[in-house]
Amino acid sequence: MKTLLNNIDLNEALSGKSNIGFVPTMGSLHEGHLSLIKKSLKLSSKTVVSIFVNPRQFNNKKDYKKYPRNIKKDLKILKRLKVDFVYLPKIKDIYKFKNKIKIKLTKQDKILCAKYRKGHFEGVIEVMTRLTKIVNPSKIFMGEKDFQQLLLVKKYVEKNFKSKIVFCKTIRDKNKLALSSRNILLDRNNLNKAGKLAEDLINFKKKLLKKKNLKNLIFMKKNELKRNYDIKIDYLELRNTKNLKLTDKITNAKIFIAYYINKVRLIDNY
Repeated sequence: MKTLLNNIDLNEALSGKSNIGFVPTMGSLHEGHLSLIKKSLKLSSKTVVSIFVNPRQFNNKKDYKKYPRNIKKDLKILKRLKVDFVYLPKIKDIYKFKNKIKIKLTKQDKILCAKYRKGHFEGVIEVMTRLTKIVNPSKIFMGEKDFQQLLLVKKYVEKNFKSKIVFCKTIRDKNKLALSSRNILLDRNNLNKAGKLAEDLINFKKKLLKKKNLKNLIFMKKNELKRNYDIKIDYLELRNTKNLKLTDKITNAKIFIAYYINKVRLIDNY
């Protein structure tokens, strides 16, 4: 494994290479990240994993500072996986050139997390377009847990570059909670609570297959979750997986949720 500390190192390392797989991360690697990396190692000639906590996608400076970081542990994991390259850019490496791609969310895009986290997805899309330009990968591997993010990045990246976004399934722990770097901020009781909520919604979606008037059932479920788990919910919605439009049909749809548990914001989809 070769560690690349700046863009000069990266350009030298990737010169003449083709079929490059890229896994962008913000570190604090867990099994979800590992599944992306393993898929890239399988489908690519060379794999680049970046670790960069992007300040522009945090609409709260405290959240940026609190974001879990453990670079030593991450590097050990990547070495064990036999990753070809790990890219550790500084802020100046990413933001030193002008981004010619105009990033403006449409009215239709300002839903789910985009409604509640102003500027977040603009920051994500910008860093992803910049990273794609720097690394120039054939494929970019991203997880379905951040499904809205996945569709937005796909829209902008595939329109402006030859890179393809590869969707990878959400990895869950044994109690059904989607793996996330933020989970580290929860104590055992809240982790158990989040796991029960995840299992609750997985079972709820199965029951919807035989039901009608889904909009009303989702509304009632939202109130039930708030009451039973003592949480604040930003949204609980059923949306089409192709265009994220609200739907009353379970076919080609996912239930999307964002909620706060002990001031930690978690998202998921089922």
